[in-house]
Amino acid sequence: MNKIETIARKLFGNNPPCRCGGGHQICLGCAVCRADMPDMIFDPAQGIASIIDATVLKADATQEEVNALCDLANDYKCASVCVNSHFSHPLQLRLSSSVKSCTVINFPLGAGYMYAVVAEAMAVINTGIEELDMVQNLSAVKSGQPNLSYDLIRSVAELCRANKVLLKVILETCYLSEDEIITCCLYAKKAGAEFVKTSTGFGSAGASVENVRLMRETVGPKLGVKASGGIRTREQALQMIAAGANRIGASAVKALV
Repeated sequence: MNKIETIARKLFGNNPPCRCGGGHQICLGCAVCRADMPDMIFDPAQGIASIIDATVLKADATQEEVNALCDLANDYKCASVCVNSHFSHPLQLRLSSSVKSCTVINFPLGAGYMYAVVAEAMAVINTGIEELDMVQNLSAVKSGQPNLSYDLIRSVAELCRANKVLLKVILETCYLSEDEIITCCLYAKKAGAEFVKTSTGFGSAGASVENVRLMRETVGPKLGVKASGGIRTREQALQMIAAGANRIGASAVKALV
């Protein structure tokens, strides 16, 4: 029995085999069954730009910088533009219809009170945002209570599904052990998120090929894997894609495409 399956059985019991793929092997009893959904794997024919979340999340970002990033994303037909929620509404006015609007919550520390984070999610969803990147409850995970992080993800995922918003869960892998990464991926998949994501870009390290590979092996082909944090070259992006990423978060859009 592989490590991922062993952890899954420890968390969820000896459930029947899953139909959606993934190293967990057993059915997780997910909030959304993905068995009959298309695989979320990068299609080279679409080009790298199509999976880039063009990102500016620094504290001193200006409206001019956000506008310029939107224009760049429109030109290259990126997947989305991801900004802090102060810019959520002007972002939507600037983007073409093919580029999704994205913002972050519980960011960057992953230490917010559950009900405050859920309220934050509802507030940004009400602006019309199309994608939401949420840091999991990292404090709960590191306190040995990953089930509390699951409760948060499930609550936000329910809001997102009701409002047709795509949810990506940021694990912040630089602070997690291999077992914790597996556990957090399993809980995010079970809770109904569409993506697991490596990093905020504000931690002690960003995405690594090894962690992306582990995340993809854990969740299988039906869930998205986003590599983010420190990806500044096309070569790095291609390495992440080869490891299993089907979305890349980066500010250096031109360098990647």
